[in-house]
Amino acid sequence: MIWEALGSAAIGLALALAATRRFPERLPDRRLVLATGPVAALVGGLITRIVLGSGHLPVALCVALGVSAALLSLLLRDAPERRQWRRDTLRTTPAPRSAPFAPEAGLRRQAPARPSASYGPR
Repeated sequence: MIWEALGSAAIGLALALAATRRFPERLPDRRLVLATGPVAALVGGLITRIVLGSGHLPVALCVALGVSAALLSLLLRDAPERRQWRRDTLRTTPAPRSAPFAPEAGLRRQAPARPSASYGPR
């Protein structure tokens, strides 16, 4: 069992190191990534061992790799150039124009109807 745990942790650490080299600008703090990879792989290997029992080392290591990859993918953010594009579109949107005239000071224009969020009757 100790070899299974060490193998799972090694796979998770290798995947975390590969992720920090491949996506350094899209991941948060490197310490968080290097801690998440092995811990996720250990959890995946432990769950596989509990479900399948002993004697399924290749399956446990594959599941450990999958769980580690899944949790590391949750740490990824948008690419910096993509985030810049989103900011520019928000900045370049024109401000809403005011109404050309107000019919009366006490009356307001009714907003257009929007669908209900609950998809049911109001």
